[in-house]
Amino acid sequence: MIIAIASGKGGTGKTTIACNLAAGLEKPVTLLDCDVEQPNAHLFLQPRWTGSELFHLDVPEIDAERCSLCGACQELCQFNAIAILPEIAMTFPELCHSCRGCALVCQEEAIGWSKRLVGEVRWGCRGMVSLVEGRLRVGEAMAPPLIEQVRKHQGLEGELTLIDAPPGTSCPVVASLWGADFALLVTEPTPFGLNDLELAVGAVRKLGLPMGLVINRCDIGDRRVHRFAEQQGIPILLEMPFDKKTAEAYARGSLLVEVLPQWKEAMVQLYEKILETLRSWKAAC
Repeated sequence: MIIAIASGKGGTGKTTIACNLAAGLEKPVTLLDCDVEQPNAHLFLQPRWTGSELFHLDVPEIDAERCSLCGACQELCQFNAIAILPEIAMTFPELCHSCRGCALVCQEEAIGWSKRLVGEVRWGCRGMVSLVEGRLRVGEAMAPPLIEQVRKHQGLEGELTLIDAPPGTSCPVVASLWGADFALLVTEPTPFGLNDLELAVGAVRKLGLPMGLVINRCDIGDRRVHRFAEQQGIPILLEMPFDKKTAEAYARGSLLVEVLPQWKEAMVQLYEKILETLRSWKAAC
């Protein structure tokens, strides 16, 4: 089963929930840190790294001697990665999505391929938790292909995989949520939290995923997030109040399930509620 943990905005506690859920279940879990622009699950899990690989994308190189400047490749490319000028064909590797469509429409067979470094994937473990993270190269804008590469490391069939998705609702989030069995949305009861939660709920519904809600720092702010969840029929699976000891442990980079017993109990109950919600959703379908 694949549970994607997401949020409409950063700072809601998404990674905290992901790491502590993974560590608190005391069963084999694979955690995929798909927030490739700012991976930080390793700060809490402190895994023993066991391997890594560089990830490259294929980008086109145009043979000027073969190219007839017909413009078919430029017309096909929806990302403006190829420009056909009167005397030369130019490519922009940073814009290329590596779909290879340009080579398919080139009648002159003038398109070859080179490699462009996008980022790195590394993996390690801590106890029964396997952590896989992607790390986007500085200055790189193409996060979804690296996220898809991280997703290839998900656990075996029958094992639990957790996905720590990037914040927001853009393409990297969709790449992280795609193919998941359940979306766990983490929010906070503030106007900003509600605004971004509405966007996240819309994205999850477009993907047709069942979802549940975690409200972090539930004793601050107001009740508008609660009313929104009720109106939308989204179950609130966990409410975590603000707690000084929790904040101190978080600031030290500790796993909360290891130092605060209430967090371990809360994570086990959260997982059971996710399973129950998923069963109810499947029965309703």
